[in-house]
Amino acid sequence: MNRRNFVQGLALAVGAAPSVNYASAPAAEEVVQSGSPAQAWTPGTLDIHHISTGCGAAAFILCPDGTTMMVDTGAIIPQLDPSRSRYLIPAKPNASLRPGQWVARYVLRELQAAGRREIDYFVLTHFHADHMGEIAEHDLNSSPMSKYGKYQLGGLTDLAEEVPIRTIIDRNFPRYDYPQRLDSFMDRNYRAFLESFRQRGGTVERFEPGRADQILLQHDAARYNSFHIRNLASNGAVWTGSGTAVKEQFPSLAGLPQESFPDENKCSLALRLAYGAFRYYTGGDLDHDTYYGTRPWADIETAVAKACGPVDVAVANHHGYVDACGPAWVRALSAKLYIINAWDSAHPAMPGLHNMLSTQLYGTGRAVLSTAMKPENAIAIRRIAEMASTNGHIHIRVPAPGNTFSVNILDNTTETRSVIRSLGPYVCGEKPA
Repeated sequence: MNRRNFVQGLALAVGAAPSVNYASAPAAEEVVQSGSPAQAWTPGTLDIHHISTGCGAAAFILCPDGTTMMVDTGAIIPQLDPSRSRYLIPAKPNASLRPGQWVARYVLRELQAAGRREIDYFVLTHFHADHMGEIAEHDLNSSPMSKYGKYQLGGLTDLAEEVPIRTIIDRNFPRYDYPQRLDSFMDRNYRAFLESFRQRGGTVERFEPGRADQILLQHDAARYNSFHIRNLASNGAVWTGSGTAVKEQFPSLAGLPQESFPDENKCSLALRLAYGAFRYYTGGDLDHDTYYGTRPWADIETAVAKACGPVDVAVANHHGYVDACGPAWVRALSAKLYIINAWDSAHPAMPGLHNMLSTQLYGTGRAVLSTAMKPENAIAIRRIAEMASTNGHIHIRVPAPGNTFSVNILDNTTETRSVIRSLGPYVCGEKPA
């Protein structure tokens, strides 16, 4: 094989390729013609957008009645640590704006098309840069000061600078002391932002596991009464499946040495969104690492997946990293579609991808998609060739009454967001073959 053919083959492996038949993906129909612009939201439709910046996780949700929601807005700054740059995915569509600014532009366009002006709920799964936004301490070129207060911009704060937000929900408000005091510069910057946000009339809440009434439709809940969001877990407290009761997965900190405290990833919040028969799971960076069996309680992702039950779409925990998306998690969720929010060469790792593709865990008929991918990964991990798409915004559409859904992969190289490939329609709630 000559160099030109090798490069062409590599490009095909890491981009969406409509002409390729993927053994693990269900039969696809062209829901929207390739090259067409994505169709605008209409009342009664649930739209979920996984925004591809190459720099962290960000999902925008337009609910059937027009209620709007974000889950995370991450932003990694490559120049903060030059030694890691070669492992990072280049910014999408380019580095002319910060990732949070690109997310804001994407969201504003969707809001405008839907006749909305604000985000009703911003849900922050946990306090890591790729989910809340990295801040370059006192570097006003990389992280400028906000016009609203004494805090710097990046990720969530960049988004909030340009898009009004009504309510922010995180796992630790108001004390930020579990499992220990969160006191990095990024954490302090976030708290300064919240102080300004509240002074300007915003609401901040602590995520409460077990509840199904913390995140509610704001405009016509009675008309879409099959829509609800169940809070599955946070800080190791996991919904039992009965009422609002929860069970503590983690032991008391009083009996643990500090080095054995659950880490930030394991404390991530998780939720399940339902509309009609459609189910969607997202759980931040939950993982199953038990440190070679020395901490059995640390397999938090399995406990949460069992509480959640089968879904149609699942967001890969911890970006599909080596310590996440274990076989028990995959079997419990049995999703038709898995979404990987990638920003690093370790996303996904072989174990998690193998599990998500495995027909030994449950039947055939699933697709694995990623918002981005480093080209080298297609050589290191051969099964990436079985993924349905490895680059682009991932737009999930669930029309009323929530019996089917389809997926569009949107171009992330420009802001036109034309359709690269479409998958579906899928029947919601139907067990894989």
